[in-house]
Amino acid sequence: MGYRKVSEPEDIGLYRTYREEAVPLTNSTPSTTEKEHAFTDSVPVHLEPYLQTKPTFGLTDEQVLERRSRFGRNELMEKKRNKLLHFLSFFTGAISYLMEISLILTALTKDWLDFGIILGMLIINAVIGYVEENRAESAIASLKDSLALHCRCWRNGQLVEVASGDIVVGDIVVLRLGDIVPADAKLLGIGASGEAIETDLQVDQSSLTGESLPSKKKPGSLVYSSCVVKQGQQQAVVVRTGPDTFIGKTASLITVTTDSGRFQKVINYIGNFLIIISILLVLVLFVYDLVEQKNKSGTITGDQVLAILNEMVVLTIAAIPVGLPTVMSVTMAIGAKQLAKRQVIVKRLTAVEEFASVSILCSDKTGTLTKNELTFDEPHLSKTYEKNDILLYSYLASEVATDDPIEFAVRTAAESQHPQVMNDGSHTVQGYKLISFKPFNPVDKTAQATVQDLSTLTTFRVAKGAPPAIFELVGGDAEAEAMVDSFASRGLRSLAVARTVDGMDRWELVGLLTLIDPPRHDSAETLAECQQFGISVKMITGDQRVIAKEVAGRLGMGQNIMDADELADTSKSDQEIADMCLYSDGFARVIPEHKYRVVELLQERGYFVAMTGDGVNDAPALKKANVGIAVAGATDAARSASDIVLLEPGLSAIIDGIKISRIIFQRLQSYALYRITSTIHFLLFFFVITLAEDWKMPPVFLILISLLNDAATLIMAVDNVSISPSPNMWRLRLLIVLSFVLAVALSLFSFAHFYIFRDVLHATPGELSTIMYLHISSAPHFVIFSTRTNTFWWKSLPSIVFTVIVLGTQVIALVLSVYGVFGEDQNIAGIGWVRGVIIIAISLGIFLIIDMLKVLTIFIWDKLERNPSSFVSKKAPTSKAAAFIQQRSRMGYDRAMRRESTSSVKSY
Repeated sequence: MGYRKVSEPEDIGLYRTYREEAVPLTNSTPSTTEKEHAFTDSVPVHLEPYLQTKPTFGLTDEQVLERRSRFGRNELMEKKRNKLLHFLSFFTGAISYLMEISLILTALTKDWLDFGIILGMLIINAVIGYVEENRAESAIASLKDSLALHCRCWRNGQLVEVASGDIVVGDIVVLRLGDIVPADAKLLGIGASGEAIETDLQVDQSSLTGESLPSKKKPGSLVYSSCVVKQGQQQAVVVRTGPDTFIGKTASLITVTTDSGRFQKVINYIGNFLIIISILLVLVLFVYDLVEQKNKSGTITGDQVLAILNEMVVLTIAAIPVGLPTVMSVTMAIGAKQLAKRQVIVKRLTAVEEFASVSILCSDKTGTLTKNELTFDEPHLSKTYEKNDILLYSYLASEVATDDPIEFAVRTAAESQHPQVMNDGSHTVQGYKLISFKPFNPVDKTAQATVQDLSTLTTFRVAKGAPPAIFELVGGDAEAEAMVDSFASRGLRSLAVARTVDGMDRWELVGLLTLIDPPRHDSAETLAECQQFGISVKMITGDQRVIAKEVAGRLGMGQNIMDADELADTSKSDQEIADMCLYSDGFARVIPEHKYRVVELLQERGYFVAMTGDGVNDAPALKKANVGIAVAGATDAARSASDIVLLEPGLSAIIDGIKISRIIFQRLQSYALYRITSTIHFLLFFFVITLAEDWKMPPVFLILISLLNDAATLIMAVDNVSISPSPNMWRLRLLIVLSFVLAVALSLFSFAHFYIFRDVLHATPGELSTIMYLHISSAPHFVIFSTRTNTFWWKSLPSIVFTVIVLGTQVIALVLSVYGVFGEDQNIAGIGWVRGVIIIAISLGIFLIIDMLKVLTIFIWDKLERNPSSFVSKKAPTSKAAAFIQQRSRMGYDRAMRRESTSSVKSY
């Protein structure tokens, strides 16, 4: 067949064959990838004495115990989290620390109502976060338990089934079709009972190397833990277990990544900002009250200090966003539940929010974008032959009792597409009788059969095999030979088919079959949807570049594929390599370190990167990525390293994840803007009014503002929001500036309210307290309808439940204000229905003005950002490559959709 042998297992990282290659590789020089991983085929000298186990007898129980104590169990060690410490971790963070300080101060001042409120909020937030993360981990653990592995092993002269975790170095294991290799083992070249073997072992290593086709393993070769036996049966001696295996060495890379989540940084940023301004202003007021008290009485007692301190604690609690962690945890927990219904398990709660910011999705190819199975592509036909002819003749020359991937592809295609081929497992063809069959052999590189046509009773021969061998039979075919080269340049394997005509001596070429691991039926559609949501997808594979380019073309992606060697090019700077990564549509011949490197380079340029994968080789990059996504059927290492686990095959669930995460992000951003605005307004108004007028609101009203308004904002977790067509990013500087603008505007309305009702309408001190309470409760609270969107509020209407709850809290505040529920002894008086309704109406009018001011501020900010002379966010990607990638990828997806190739495996 013109095959060239590929060394095993040195060529890890190259596109391997299951036996031999039909087309030349584009690069036959051993790469750095091969050199780096040559160690995997070596067995340390000190282990040799442990490998002299007698086949078909195995180890004794005493030997097993001794070796287990020496080498440990055959499992990857998982670092168990202390449950108590994990729960206590939810009490950390800037806002939590301030709440805990306030908790101590309220206990010292014996303000038990505030003590209970703060303690309740702290505990609720911790319980929600702890329960949701544990629920996700339990789901992952149950998946792992359901996949617990066993293997057949010789022990004490008997073939027994043992748990894979109990395997030790030197054990004799029996590997058969369908088995998952339990540990790194060396093939012994004999069958299960010591008999001679007729075929070599074929092993699917895609979980390690990402390559499509099984690898042929000869006696003496190593097979690696987690790989799947596709054909053959052999005994093997275990040479490495647990963390010493190839899979264990790869999984150890996971420990490198210790970055904290973006969401925690955002919360800390917001919390620190609000805490700093709250403490500064409250300290000024505290000192002012002490000085004023000293001027009035000439002395300050301990009780007076405690009383003033109690007032400051109440003011601080009302100002700081004590409900911020709770609201955000509840919002993300609801999002995680919505994703779980769509077969998407969220392991890390904050990943729900972070997924909304993903702008680049790095996707593993084999088994994720493709089916991980060989399929016939469109054939090249000779002379007058048709597609059914080449299917028929290749089927007649195929071997029945084999799971060889090429033979399986031939049988599957013919049985599903040819009308005369029976699809009942009988391997019969209507109208034809198989007289003799010669299976494929490496000498003449063909498989041949003698067939009788029952309709004419004529006999002819058919042959399929390596194109050079078939061309020699037919006397050459220039056009077909050119097609083989053309297919090879695209990474397609060629299989030639011929038959005899005019007797049994003259051969005629029927055509060429091409084989490829085809894209999944939903991959192109999913990738196109990703592009519609502003996410650039990059394919990552262990296959060669030509194969990656072919698959990328069929998926509608661009075909600019980087080779792994380019990622380690010392002649280029990291900046240049990062630009190349942005330009590229995928990466070929990669190993775990390369995947990690790709993610790292893109992150350093300010992009949020998601990585999908299923194999051990994906685990480090999954951990490093902002959002790691383990697809259905992923290995334990991949699941452990990921933030999100898909339970359904393919990537279609990612679209649901994108939509839900962006909804959650909008809700979180909406609440953050509202809460920062209301906090700044609250502090600014009370700071100025206290210094200027020495006016203070009754503490009970401060508590009501904090309790009612914060409790109501929990309902934001189910509010209607529009899904952003592009990745969401926290524009923190805009958030702070916009909050200040809106807060200053609200403060001006509050000052106007105060002076008009006091000096113009001559409200009594008790009425003034109630009027200002109703105003400060309603006016900033109604602003929440505006902060829900960056445009005018009516373009994204809130949900009915959200509207009812928010308005309901203000109805309660209105009733309390109208009747002056807390009485004159608290310096509180009823204001009547007329005044109460007027104040609510004014607050609604203020909300409309604030909404227009918000839109204007965002418009000016965006205009300044687009101006080259203005500052640009450090996180904003500004390279030509970054600007170019969106347009070029879009064109690729448009081509795919125009060709209607979402489920096709036709040539690109």
